[in-house]
Amino acid sequence: MSHDDFPTDRPAVVTCGLPYANGDLHIGHLRTYVGGDVYSRALERLGQRTAFVSGSDMHGTPVAVNAEQEGVSPEKFALDWHERYAETFPKFNVDFDNYGHTHDETNTEITQQLVRDLDEAGHLYEKEIMVAYDPVDDQYLPDRYVEGTCPYCGAHARGDECDEGCQRHLEPGEVEDPESTITGNPAEYRERTHKFFAVSEFADYLSDFLDRLEGTSNARNQPREWIEQGLQDWCITRDMDWGIDMPGGEATESPREGGEAADSQDLVLYVWVDAPIEYISSTKQYSERVGADAFDWEAAWKEGVSDEHPEGGEVVHVIGRDIIQHHTIFWPAMLEATDHAEPRAVMASGFVTLDGKGFSTSRDRAVWADEYLDEGFHPDPLRYYLATNGGFQQDVDFSWEKFAERVNTELVGTVGNFLYRSLLFAHRNYEDGPDADAPSDEVAARIDEAVEEFAAAVNDYSVRALGDAVTDLARYGNEYIQRNEPWKLVDEEPAEAEQVIYDCVALAKAIAVLFEPLAPEKSERLWDQLGEPGSVHDATVEAAREGPAGDLGEPTELFEQVEDERVEDLNEKLEARVAESESDDGDEGDESDDDENDDETDTTDDTDMTDIEPLSDDRISFDDFQELDIRVGRIEEAEGIEGADDLVKLTVDLGAETRTIVAGLKQLHDVDDLPDTKVIVLANMEKAELFGVESNGMVLAAGEEADLLTTYEDAAPGTKVK
Repeated sequence: MSHDDFPTDRPAVVTCGLPYANGDLHIGHLRTYVGGDVYSRALERLGQRTAFVSGSDMHGTPVAVNAEQEGVSPEKFALDWHERYAETFPKFNVDFDNYGHTHDETNTEITQQLVRDLDEAGHLYEKEIMVAYDPVDDQYLPDRYVEGTCPYCGAHARGDECDEGCQRHLEPGEVEDPESTITGNPAEYRERTHKFFAVSEFADYLSDFLDRLEGTSNARNQPREWIEQGLQDWCITRDMDWGIDMPGGEATESPREGGEAADSQDLVLYVWVDAPIEYISSTKQYSERVGADAFDWEAAWKEGVSDEHPEGGEVVHVIGRDIIQHHTIFWPAMLEATDHAEPRAVMASGFVTLDGKGFSTSRDRAVWADEYLDEGFHPDPLRYYLATNGGFQQDVDFSWEKFAERVNTELVGTVGNFLYRSLLFAHRNYEDGPDADAPSDEVAARIDEAVEEFAAAVNDYSVRALGDAVTDLARYGNEYIQRNEPWKLVDEEPAEAEQVIYDCVALAKAIAVLFEPLAPEKSERLWDQLGEPGSVHDATVEAAREGPAGDLGEPTELFEQVEDERVEDLNEKLEARVAESESDDGDEGDESDDDENDDETDTTDDTDMTDIEPLSDDRISFDDFQELDIRVGRIEEAEGIEGADDLVKLTVDLGAETRTIVAGLKQLHDVDDLPDTKVIVLANMEKAELFGVESNGMVLAAGEEADLLTTYEDAAPGTKVK
């Protein structure tokens, strides 16, 4: 691992958290996989040698429980879901170099060898613990076979995780008031001997590791609290049949009288031991398929294999934030203890909510992956929406209205509009494409700037900024063609007109290359329209700097408008489906299956709070709040926007710079009185184009009357709100 800017000369591995082979995928799941695919493709555009790998997580108690309910073996149950995932991901252009699963021979061998290495190095030991036992069914209850109360926060907990409260990992025996999920009867605790990994010995290493770790800030900051509180050693075995067997064969004796010894052959490894090892196994399978010369999995994962880079390759994990602890505590400790390369970065995404509420699979309150495709939508607009709608570690609220707005404004109105108008003009006026020696200095400099923004986004681990680099370039293209008006120059200044259109085609080619990670299928179609040789998937950012060379075909519009009537229809379908599901289950409380808040308790008081919305139960972390750049501003100028009933164009002084912001204030404020007004501005709000005016920020106001937020004292423009 290095900390040099990408691209480096080391092999890189990008992984996504393994989907649990236990149910359908929805767009909340897709956010992580799309994010990983976007980042992997972006690395390749920079020229980084990259393997993008993942696999299905096959083991654990939920699989065993659900398989039993369906009357099939856990292996068949999990393999059926694995095959569905392997078919679904390509439909969304998520293109893994290898997609395996944790139950295959490769992962079994590597997992057992790594555990043997831990044992031989003295990092494993035996310990008697209290394990939940179902006296009615006469069996031990690992993980999700037991539920009860979290000992740390008092919330409902399922086996190995406080899933409704503090989200802390729970060891066997920690759940209070245990109940068997099999019979519903109270469970009891009995002593059993299990294997433990001495994670506490790695506290100093892990603290230093977090100092080095790149990626999102939540992945660095959240684990520090656990280290400061004192790391607990980790039980790595479970009393069940489904999983990878604990290596060894001799029965171990209980160290204390009254305990019950567990033969190692009666134990399987905890699912979180073999799950991350699948990253290594999947990379190995990829190397075996393409050859070590194309990609050497050992050089990427093992220390001391490469003479040139003995620390290993560049490993980037893309995960959901609910599994940060596993990837920043347990996993790096295992890697360090067995001479494997540590991760360079962990990118932990926020959740996806639906109209402000958590997804709920049991209430059917979700937009399913197959449902999105069945509605006839192309996968690339959803990829763009999930990748660019907020920072990667922030929660994203999905609604069909918001989806339609982003598609119509940015993909159709900005990117698609520039591409179609410029390429159509070029096709109609120049048979084989406009001819010029090279892009003009102005356009070449702007393309260079976009490439630099793209590279900076990769090194900042920002998939949103990757999208911004493209939309900003397209926005510039619209401004450039409008400013130069080639349709007026064709007759009077034909050479100048041809240079302008050549510049526009050069911008289109750069967009094709830089947009490939977010919209791979649409970018390939654009590449074909440009008549460029080969595939855009093989092009690096250097191709974005090269002028167009192909014969232009007749262009077609890349993106389709989402009409209001379509949004209404989609909302009606979703509402009817959720209502039917809630009616079927008697409107009983529901636990979110996606580790998200699913509380629908009505906290309003009808007598006292009829006009006040209830406070949200959805909380954001301090890290999420720090992502908001809220500043004091002063309105310098204000003018109404022609054709817009409510919108005002504001020029706002933010200290370091002056910005144009569009706000819906015309009907609620005297526009002439707005200049010199102090306001509070969300400065890192994504840009939007409204009635032809680019809005670069958001002015904050309270209530339906748009009561402008301001300061009590004389804070200067640019002062940050904390």
